[in-house]
Amino acid sequence: MADDDPVLLSVDAGIATVTLNRPERLNAWTGGLEARYFELLDQCAVDPDVRVIVVTGAGKGFCAGADMDMLQGLGATEGGEAARREATAPRRHQWHTTTIPKPVIAAINGACAGIGLCQALLCDVRFAATGAKFTTAFARRGLIAEHGMSWSLPRLVGPSRALDLLLSGRVFLAEEAATMGVVSAAVPAAELLDHVYAYAHDMATNCSPSSMAVMKRQVWQAMSEDVVAATETSYPLMAASLRADDFREGVQSFVQKRPPHFAPLA
Repeated sequence: MADDDPVLLSVDAGIATVTLNRPERLNAWTGGLEARYFELLDQCAVDPDVRVIVVTGAGKGFCAGADMDMLQGLGATEGGEAARREATAPRRHQWHTTTIPKPVIAAINGACAGIGLCQALLCDVRFAATGAKFTTAFARRGLIAEHGMSWSLPRLVGPSRALDLLLSGRVFLAEEAATMGVVSAAVPAAELLDHVYAYAHDMATNCSPSSMAVMKRQVWQAMSEDVVAATETSYPLMAASLRADDFREGVQSFVQKRPPHFAPLA
């Protein structure tokens, strides 16, 4: 994989690191970056050596939103139609990340805005470096809450806070993001990746990949269900888990006071 690829991938000890790699543009989102990002997530999904995925950004930013050159092309009166056709061409849905059957953890190392924030919210867990700047930005660009943020953000912070962040487009820091629930914790920048890798390593070592895949699917599916439907769905899934090898291994490893040896996803 070339260093100039828009997204990089490395795998170590069960953890895949997916790095948005346009540091000179604060990893601003482009069609090429998007296609490569989802391609690598799909690659991780079927790789038995990958149990947890960490997403971060190269350099000082996580993702500062859509590339401004692309946005200017979309708004141009001359030549803008070609750019608009390209931007609206068929592509994977932005919520594709939620279909990956492995935990996806965002390590937000810097600026996180617009579509970059959309993607961070669609990761399963988020941690951020203290001082990292967040903004929805859409209202200040004459846009709307795109790519499902009107769905994801209120579910994390409630409708009033979501409307505050969407309508104002104001900048807020990682510390406030943690207080609101946008991220799980704000961590000193120098410690962010160590913190995230320790969290990911614990998952990769001690948690059943099969259990994590089913629970991830349950949670995202239940977001559009009521409590009765979600509970009913859980019964056959629980019955299946009680018959699975991972359940027996989980119990035996606990009784024998040893690390579990869970099989990778089939």
